[in-house]
Parts: sequence; structure tokens; C-alpha cells
Amino acid sequence: MKKSFLVLSILLLANSIIAQRNVKDSIIGTPWIGVQYGANWTSGDLADRYGFMNHVGIMAGYKTNKNWFWGLESNFMFGNDVRMTGVFDHLIDSQGNITDVNGDIALVLVYARGLNVNLAVGKVFPVLSPNKNSGIFVHAGVGYLAHRMRVETQEQVIPQLELDYKKGYDRFTAGPNAHQFLGYAFMSNAGFLNFYGGFYIQEGFTQNKRTIFFDQPTIPVSSETRLDIQYGVKVGWFIPFYKRQPKEFYYN
Repeated sequence: MKKSFLVLSILLLANSIIAQRNVKDSIIGTPWIGVQYGANWTSGDLADRYGFMNHVGIMAGYKTNKNWFWGLESNFMFGNDVRMTGVFDHLIDSQGNITDVNGDIALVLVYARGLNVNLAVGKVFPVLSPNKNSGIFVHAGVGYLAHRMRVETQEQVIPQLELDYKKGYDRFTAGPNAHQFLGYAFMSNAGFLNFYGGFYIQEGFTQNKRTIFFDQPTIPVSSETRLDIQYGVKVGWFIPFYKRQPKEFYYN
């Protein structure tokens, strides 16, 4: 109950702040703070490891009174489409099973996981918009990308896949990242309807960070730079924070 009251209070406060300015009157400099979701497909070297990936993240930045935007975004990446095969073949017994420490048939689950953090610089062009603060929104930037395969054995104990041994299979990879976005940003004249959406692509120039893969112990781990591409759509909802307008007084 207390949490619900706190969330409601924050939303009401944000609405009160937003209502203090009418964005259709002028271009307004304001912080943007929001949440976002991205649906991404993979290409380049990343497509050899993973398929479709989700991005869920936050964005914090500032739109100037010239409609320039700069900010920082961070996204948690996750997916179930792991395309690597044969990683655990050497753990399979003559019956075709992986067994746990008790000799029971084990279930090994794998997922794609990752993180990116990007600096962004862009601009809003007031085209096809209800006010001068909305319109075509473009931005680009650089940052950091990391991804790995998450290995889960549920409640079972498989000695070869416990603790630090998982690092020999997870293909942890990281490096610099670049991104580009082309879409539309909408700031309502009043209220909570503030959003952006569009097409997104990122290019990671990454390297393997593990020195050995346990499933390929005799093959040296490549140190070459990879090109990890993700592309898709991104949508976000944000709250702008305006300065309070001075009150006007009229005297007879």
C-alpha cells in the first residue's frame, strides 16, 4: 500500500510539473528521464552465437532550447535463442545424457545475456509535429557492449558447470560500441503522453575475454576484433521536467 501511494505521489508530482509549461509556446530546454524497450535482431559475428534479443533500459539526458539532445542510456540485453551447438558434447555420457553429482539426468539451460551503455548526441527536428519540441528525432553515439551465454543447472549440481567453471563456457565478450537511431519524439502540450520510437542499430567492436573454452581446450581462443551487430526498433516513455513558470498578476 505504501509503495502504491509513493508511485501515485510521484506521478501526480510529475504531472503537476509538466502542466506548469505549455510546450507549444516555445522550444523548451528540459531534462528527459525515461524507460525504453528494444526488439533486436542480430547480424555479423553476433548472429553466429545468438538470435533475437530484447533490450530493456533507461535513458537520461537533456534537450536544449535549440532542440539538441545529449544523454546517457543503458540497456540490459536478454534472449533465449542461443545458436551455438556442441558446447556441452564432451559432458554427454554413452546414453546421451548429462548427469549431475548424484548420477541423475541433468537439465542444462542456456540464455543470451548482455549489457550496453551508450553516450548519445542528437537533435529533434520539428517536422509533422504538434509543437516545436516534437518531431523527427535522430541521435548517435559511442559506448560499451558486453555479452555472454548464461548457463543454468537449476537445483542440480554438475561439477563441470559450477562456480568459476561456467566461465570456460560462457563466451564472455566485450568492447567498444557505436549506435545510431532514427525515429520520432513526441512531447505533449500537457500530461504524460511523452514518448519516442524508431529504428535502431548498434555495432560492437568486441573481443573474447576468456583465455580458454573448455569445450575446445586445444584450439586457441581468437583475439581478433569481432563485429557484433544488432538492429531493430526501440520505443520509450519519458518525463520532461520543466522550470516553474512565473505567475502573472494583473492589477486594475
